[in-house]
Amino acid sequence: MSIVTEIEQLFAARGDSEYGGEAVSQREHALQAAAAAVADGADEPLVAAALLHDVGHLLHDLPADAAEAGIDDHHENSAARFLAAHFGPEVCEPVRLHVAAKRYLTAVEPDYLAKLSGPSVTSLLLQGGPMNAVEQEAFRANPHWQAALRLRRYDEAAKVAGAATPSLTHFLPLLARVARDEPRSTG
Repeated sequence: MSIVTEIEQLFAARGDSEYGGEAVSQREHALQAAAAAVADGADEPLVAAALLHDVGHLLHDLPADAAEAGIDDHHENSAARFLAAHFGPEVCEPVRLHVAAKRYLTAVEPDYLAKLSGPSVTSLLLQGGPMNAVEQEAFRANPHWQAALRLRRYDEAAKVAGAATPSLTHFLPLLARVARDEPRSTG
């Protein structure tokens, strides 16, 4: 099965689940993040990362309120591992780093914490809180750190109930173009 078909099936099976205490579903959140990336002029790999950044939430069986119960699902790592067999680092690294980007931004931008939703603040505490100076330096050493910051901002903006977005089907050709192992059209 192709990765695009697998992603489509994953969203069909689990995309309507609650997005961790927010007013949107997992699918709505993913589509809003991808739409924000497109509106920002992001390249196709970053749009794919925006769409897929929280796919790790769809890969486990923890309840939607796991963070409220004190459980960090480490979804950024499971998502990056899931995607790594099919996508390059320009997709996988921003996905893997999007939680670190939240920790970074809360450390370096004084007003960023106030912009986070309640559930995002709860998960931030489970994820280690704002980065210290050593962690910030290590984060900036990754060549994809700036893409991760952009992705983080798309993530935070993607929690609007009822927001109009393109459908998942709209983004599937983009995923096929970005995936390493998808058949390419020669026409």
